[in-house]
Amino acid sequence: MSTRAVIYIRVSTEEQAVSGLSLRAQEENALAFAERKGWPVAAVLRDEGISAGKPLRKRPGLVEAIARLERGDNLLVVKRDRIFRAEPLACALIERDVTSRGARIVSAAGEGTEDDSPANVLMRRILDAFAEYELAVIKKRTADVVASKRANRERCGQVAYGFRASADAVGLEVDPEEAAVVDLARSLR
Repeated sequence: MSTRAVIYIRVSTEEQAVSGLSLRAQEENALAFAERKGWPVAAVLRDEGISAGKPLRKRPGLVEAIARLERGDNLLVVKRDRIFRAEPLACALIERDVTSRGARIVSAAGEGTEDDSPANVLMRRILDAFAEYELAVIKKRTADVVASKRANRERCGQVAYGFRASADAVGLEVDPEEAAVVDLARSLR
């Protein structure tokens, strides 16, 4: 039985998905790695605009990639964090699902996926913990930016009822008609 590659690529944001640049770079890198290894590519699956922190059930590309794996196959990613940036238990469960099919997760960047030696298993666990940490840092940084923008009455996301975008489309200003409705709702409550 020949070793095949099932390639999985992912980007977190819609902007990255629309531009396609990161997806294309990941696919080209993975295809080149598979070619160097002599692995025929069975499929290229992708999740576009989906965070690696999302549960597996909300990542159809990864679910399908795992489902396509056969004994001896490799689930090939450019970097291990393309698969998950969740708590280590979720990472272990996904890896267990892959290995239960007789397949392996292989990173083109190496990252301890060459074999299951104790040193490589440790390296994967450390990288998984850092991926979880990186996701937490990104979430915290984003929450801080959103809180700062709200405190400074700057637009972030959809404009809340009772406000409208300012002329520069960056700031917010009170919409008197909507604000009156909000005040009425508060008083009736």
